[in-house]
Formats: sequence, C-alpha cells, structure tokens
Amino acid sequence: MGNRKSDGTPGSAPAGPGWDRNRPGIVLLTSHWLTWLGFALGITAISTWLFVAPAEVAGHTENPYKGAVLYLILPFVLIAGIALAILGMLLARRRIVQRMQAAVVDRRTALHRLIVFAVITIAVNLLIGTQLTYRAVVYMDTPQFCGATCHVMRPEYLGHRDSNHASVACAECHIAPGAGGWVEAKMNGTRQLWQTLTNTYARPVPPALESGRLVPSKQTCERCHWAEKIVGTRLLVIPSYAADEQNTDSYTVLMMLVGGSRMTGIHNAHFAGGFEVRYAATDAARQTIPWVERRNLTTGETKTYVAGGSAPAQAARLPQQTMQCVDCHDRPTHAFWLPDRALNRALAIGDLPVTLPFIKQQGLETLQATYTSSADAAQKIPAAIEQYYRQHYPQLYTQRAADIVKAEQAILAIYNRNVFPDLRVSWGTYTNSLGHIDFPGCFRCHDGLHTTADGKDTVTQDCGACHQILAMQESSPDILKTLGLWDRIEALRGHAKQ
Repeated sequence: MGNRKSDGTPGSAPAGPGWDRNRPGIVLLTSHWLTWLGFALGITAISTWLFVAPAEVAGHTENPYKGAVLYLILPFVLIAGIALAILGMLLARRRIVQRMQAAVVDRRTALHRLIVFAVITIAVNLLIGTQLTYRAVVYMDTPQFCGATCHVMRPEYLGHRDSNHASVACAECHIAPGAGGWVEAKMNGTRQLWQTLTNTYARPVPPALESGRLVPSKQTCERCHWAEKIVGTRLLVIPSYAADEQNTDSYTVLMMLVGGSRMTGIHNAHFAGGFEVRYAATDAARQTIPWVERRNLTTGETKTYVAGGSAPAQAARLPQQTMQCVDCHDRPTHAFWLPDRALNRALAIGDLPVTLPFIKQQGLETLQATYTSSADAAQKIPAAIEQYYRQHYPQLYTQRAADIVKAEQAILAIYNRNVFPDLRVSWGTYTNSLGHIDFPGCFRCHDGLHTTADGKDTVTQDCGACHQILAMQESSPDILKTLGLWDRIEALRGHAKQ
C-alpha cells in the first residue's frame, strides 16, 4: 500500500507522535484479543512448566501422569498460544491499516498495555503456581489420583486402600528407578491417558505381571522386604463360617515355614537360600507352568522338571521367566476376594452380625447372583436380604431391623469392593497365587507331576515343606489355648456377635 499524508491521502505516514510505520511491533502485539489470549496461554504454559519441571529430578517416585502434563499438555498449550498470538497479529495489522485514516495509533499506549498485561498475567500465574500447581503436582503422586480420579483404575484403587501397602504410593512399585524407568513411565502414562480419553482401554485392565510391564521385585519389593532377613516361621489363623443357621465358626491354624537366607523354608528354597528358579508358562497369566528349572548358585547344580504329558523340548522353548516375589505374591496390594472368603472376613471382624441366622448362606446367594450393573446390585442385594428375613423370620425382622440393615450394607460393600460390571471385573477375574485354596497357586509347580527326565526327582508336594498344620477347621483349637491366643479370639467373637 502506498504512503499516505497526515490527512489520510497517499504520500506520507500517518501523523502523531506514537506511530512509526517502520516499527509497528508493539502496536501489533496489543491490538487484537487473540494476541492477548495467545500471550496468556504461553505465559501460563511456561510458568507451569517452571513449577513442575524441578520435581522431575526426584528420581524413583515419579508419576507417569505428571509426565503427560509436562511433555504433552503443556507443549500443546504453548504452541496453541504462539499460534493464536501470530493470528492475532495478522488480524491486528489488517485492523490497523483500516483505522489509519480515522485515528492515530499510539505506541506508548500499546507498550503500557502490554506491560500491564504481562505483569498481571505473571502475578496470577505465580499465585496459581505457588498454590494450585504445587498442590496439583503433589496430588498426582497419590493413590487417590491414580485410582479415584481415573475411573478405569477404581478396582485397583479400592484394593490398594484395603491392603497392607495402603500407605505406599503407586509409583513406588510400578515405576523402576533410573532414567530407563523414568522414560518408560512417561511413555506408558501418555499411552494410558490417550486410551482413557478415547475410551479404548482394556476391560478388565490386565495385571502388570500379565501385561509384561511389571517392575522386577528386586527394584521394588526387596527395597523394603529384605530377602536375607531371617523370617523363620509365622503363625496363621484362618477363621471360617459354615452356611448353616448358626453360621458355625471354625479355625484352621498353620505354622508357615517362611524361612530366609539361613533358615530353611519357602523363601530359602525358592531364592533366598542361594537358588535361582526359572520357569515357562503357556499363558499370559502364568497359571499353567509345564517347565521348571532350579539352579544352586553356589554349586552350579541344575535340575530341570517337566510336567507329566508335556514334551520337554517344546516346553523348554516357551518364554522363560526368572522367579521373583510376585510370582507367588501376585496380589500383594490389589487383592480381590472370592465370596466365601470375603464373607468369612466380614463375619470375623464384626461387619456382618454372626448371630443373624443363615446370614452366611444368604450372603453367598446374593453375592453370586448376576447383576447388570453396580446400581442394579445396590438395589437388589439389600432387597433380597430384607425379603428373606421378612418372610422366614418375621419376628426377628421386627426386633433386629438395625442388624439386618447392617448386614445388607456389609454384603453390598463386599460386592462393590470386588465386582465391577462396567469394567468386566467379576469374582475370580484376578487370580491370587499365594496359597492353593482359591486358585492353583503353589500347585502350578508343586503338583507332584513335575519330574526330571530320569524320573528320579519330583517337585515336592509335601505339605510339611511349606507349613505345619496345627489345627484344621476346629471349633476351639487347643493350640490357640496353649499359646494364650484363644481369649483374644473369644473377645473378637464376642465383638462380632454384638
């Protein structure tokens, strides 16, 4: 466009002390709302990055979602801000040209507006960064963020909250230390975020052991649980209740031979005593194991066991794993109960009134029924329990209405703790390999069928190798009286019956 005179005609620049057609930058930066918005987004992205980035050097305890914010969301916001600013400048230039004939553009006013805007925006970001951003970063490192905020992980979150590791942050076990673990966590977190946003995540969510993304236990479990510690033995008392009118209680007492590096037992035989066990499974859940190899790290002696009916050469070609803690303790935190075991637990600690007739039986029937959704279960489970006592025990229904309501809510809580229809998580979806009652567990290898090629050695199935049975489903085990524990059991039973 040609030069214009001060009166608007061609031939000279527009009049006024603030306009310099050779340096219109400040005016372009302040003459359109899109430019202001772009600046605001850019300053916000940079400020947030400055607050979050220092936390990235923390090392092991990293949250993958924090990386998604830092390396996916913030760059997108910054680029969007730059793009909007450029678009605003282009539109502003057109607007300035259109306004040249009618008004004088003052560079000083434009500069003043820009400075005021920058100061206000930075101040707001400082306030947000020192308060909300810091709290948000801290919150992203909590199990509440991983589980409660993300609906996908709700089953795992409830299992974590109801476990011995409830105070341990998710990242402590699910992210490996070092740069490699850091990078993998960022990639995995970004992938999970995308799958959640696009509703393409797996249902049910596969266990880390099954998906191949489990951090080796030497880098997680054994940082707190010292493998060389002499654990020796542990006393295990297992209460159970019959599905009869009295909900008759009985107790199994086991002396678990845990062992350690210097004491024979479970841990000693599998790794702590100087052994390395390798195995091959035919399924991702590692429930069928046809091939096992045990090597003495001191003498170098190696024995290979193959399950009966399996071809040794074919079994040996399967992907091999080195045995670690989580091969047996595969639900150390996110444990899920089967109906019978969950009801026994609730009766033992008093969540379910044990004096309600047939409450164990009715609990099993209602829990094992099929419900289309959690909302459907929330309606039908309490109604079924109420209807049973109203019909079969009308006098008791009137006298103990509060206990019946308590039982309804306790049974519903068991369902909501273990079953999630919308995520395709039901009873037994997630196996628990510790023991051999509910799932194959120990018997995946200790089934008496895994033998050496010459048939002279077999993976033992001797119960005494792992535990001594001191009482088996007895109503009042003498061993607990001898150990002085029966009074405590009686006190717990009295509490449960109240």
